[in-house]
Amino acid sequence: MEELTKAEERVMQIFWDLKKAFVKDVIEQIADDPKPPYNTISSVARILAAKGYLNYKAYGKTYEYFPAISKSEYRKLQVKKMISGYFSGSPASLLSFMVKEENLSKEEIEQLKEIINKIE
Repeated sequence: MEELTKAEERVMQIFWDLKKAFVKDVIEQIADDPKPPYNTISSVARILAAKGYLNYKAYGKTYEYFPAISKSEYRKLQVKKMISGYFSGSPASLLSFMVKEENLSKEEIEQLKEIINKIE
């Protein structure tokens, strides 16, 4: 699946939150002032559909969009990409990095241990 730009990901987050929406609904959710133009968000939605992230239902010339991929599925793809790109495909390297570089608290480390123990 093709990677999303920051702008596409931002709009996709809104579609995940709304479940299904028209372009005007997405614009209402954007906190920017001034709001982006309708055509801009419409173009982003069409790109997201072309990349396979959104499906749509047409009502004449108006489209209602809805996610074709769940936020959870997208997160899995992004984490796998990050692990393969930055940690030589090793989840253990990612975990080691997190523990060493992110200054995790003892509670957070214990939570990670509990998660690992539950999986075993």
